[in-house]
Amino acid sequence: MNWKGVMPAVTTCFDRNYKVDHAFMAQHCRWLLDNGCSGLVLLGSLGEGATLSFDEKIKVLRTGVDAARGRAPVVAAVSSLSTDESIAIAKGALDAGCDGLMVLPPYVYRGDWREMKAHVAAVFAATPLSCMLYNNPVAYGTDFLPEQITELAGEYGNFHAVKESSMDTRRVSAIRALLGDRLSVFVGVDDGILEAIGVGACGWIAGLANALPRQSVDLFDLGIAGESERAFELYRWFLPLLRLDTVPKFVQLIKLVQEVLGVGSARVRAPRLEIIGEEREATLRIVREAIENRPQSAISKVVAFA
Repeated sequence: MNWKGVMPAVTTCFDRNYKVDHAFMAQHCRWLLDNGCSGLVLLGSLGEGATLSFDEKIKVLRTGVDAARGRAPVVAAVSSLSTDESIAIAKGALDAGCDGLMVLPPYVYRGDWREMKAHVAAVFAATPLSCMLYNNPVAYGTDFLPEQITELAGEYGNFHAVKESSMDTRRVSAIRALLGDRLSVFVGVDDGILEAIGVGACGWIAGLANALPRQSVDLFDLGIAGESERAFELYRWFLPLLRLDTVPKFVQLIKLVQEVLGVGSARVRAPRLEIIGEEREATLRIVREAIENRPQSAISKVVAFA
């Protein structure tokens, strides 16, 4: 498992009956890889994992693995209400052929460190798969501090990466100060990617990459290469779109961008509903302005969705 680069948190496409559209998902996964993404993360928050049954989750993972065909790693997000179900998802991911796990704290219950450590440790220990810890205190109310992450790293040899979504880039440097290169640190907030690269992040679990993968990969690569002027030119154009990833309705908004660009559907599962009215129009204005002002000179050749 190579934890680096741009790995989209892949959206789950639904058909008109709100069943998972596996054929489209396979096409989408292949297209993301064709445009330079280094891996695929399935069943995350953006993938609406909380609305999928256990059987649906395993089928989505198999679809992703079949689509990737070994070209890039496939990572299963592991999240549920209980530790037992999280362990079952982890084992199902192993059976499905996944290369890694992104381990979340349990939904709803916001436990203390002793409880949260026991939960993620049980998932780490359930399989030999390489594991990423997902830290998102804003969304989940559980904050894995750098010292706690260090403790886990000292006890579990298959704990290899952190997705840091605290919206505080100082966390990236704090983790690296304690652990050096022991863990790969990814950023999980789209509009903080260049800042995080500047303090040592080596990867990005990206949202808007679902609609604009080539632009996401180019932005990341320019940042890693230290080409600050070209990176900021692209970042300045991209930021209004990237900020759609950092609000409560990020799933609806990113799926709407996919639909507008012809690379997905805006359908979401309840309790989410598609955005309407002025909220929709405001998003469409952002997308139209981005399309009209796309900085072609800063972007590599885009592989068409087909």
